Amino acid sequence: LPGIVPTSGWGYTWGNGPAWDSAFLLIPYYLYEYCGDTKVLCDHFDGLKRYVDYLTSKAKDGIVDIGLNDWAPFKTATPADITSTAYYYRDAQIVALAAGLMGNEADARKYADLAASIKQAFNEKFYHPDTGLYGNGSQTSLSCALYQGLVEPANKARVLSNLVAAVEKTNGHIDTGILGAKYLLNALLENGRADVAYRIASQKDLPSWGWWIEQGATTLWEQWNGSESRNHIMFGDISAWFYKALAGINPDPAAPAFKHFIIKPNLVGGLTSAEASYDSVRGRIVSDWKTKDGRLDLTFTIPANTTAAVYVPVADPASIKEGGKPAADAAGISFMRVEEGRTLFEVGSGTYHFTAPL
Repeated sequence: LPGIVPTSGWGYTWGNGPAWDSAFLLIPYYLYEYCGDTKVLCDHFDGLKRYVDYLTSKAKDGIVDIGLNDWAPFKTATPADITSTAYYYRDAQIVALAAGLMGNEADARKYADLAASIKQAFNEKFYHPDTGLYGNGSQTSLSCALYQGLVEPANKARVLSNLVAAVEKTNGHIDTGILGAKYLLNALLENGRADVAYRIASQKDLPSWGWWIEQGATTLWEQWNGSESRNHIMFGDISAWFYKALAGINPDPAAPAFKHFIIKPNLVGGLTSAEASYDSVRGRIVSDWKTKDGRLDLTFTIPANTTAAVYVPVADPASIKEGGKPAADAAGISFMRVEEGRTLFEVGSGTYHFTAPL
């Protein structure tokens, strides 16, 4: 597979490797996750499997060290073996999933077992039990392990703490290339530190997206310092992060195509409001929150024939009202539990307006 598309031939011998090639597997997976479309995964199954087998032929003791590394880092480079092996693991998981969807139990077991063996090899090679660091301890190394699901549960808190410390060392700034820029914000969000991610996202000096804006940028650049291309999508995943972290609209991996999904807004930094809508295959999802005078107003829309887990950033369920009445008593709403300072409700279709003191 070429490292650039379309290509006249350039990119087959440079610039490719798992971090680029895995678009071949990840795009069909995202179509399944977001749209419930199994056709692309199934139509390309033989090619997806062939690609993972190719990586297996290149692997040494479960580690893949081919392709570009964390391209265009600000200061700290991360070796390609960490990021490439992590994509090898993710690709094997996708092939196992596709095989299962097709009823091919033999391949589903084979590639699930392969993924498990890659995870073991990854941790044996890169995890340092004495320090809780992965690889060279870069923001990309740590966030890659977390984002790609390679950290053992018992080690997660320690690795997350090291990742936060790595951000603190750069005074709250990002120090990654294009791969780490996706891993970093999402790993922090998924592990309860959206506040750290927001601090990174809202910086205005180099290196940051805000610095680009300060320079008059109207496009995404290839390098943090503005050299080379000034029309590149490479650092663009932050746009998706706005939806997931600030508005809190997230797919539920266990329920493809938004049959069930998650609304989990984060009240971070000095932010006093966020509003977003997403036109899912089942209808428009809306999340709109504001804070003023110590009060939260959260309005959200759940499309017909869907349900959602709604995490209200308030720890006292009794204080949360819907239409002026206790939310737990409202039609279509079920109180589930309080979890990490948030009240979790299961909610059916409709538009709701929650209010609560912060």
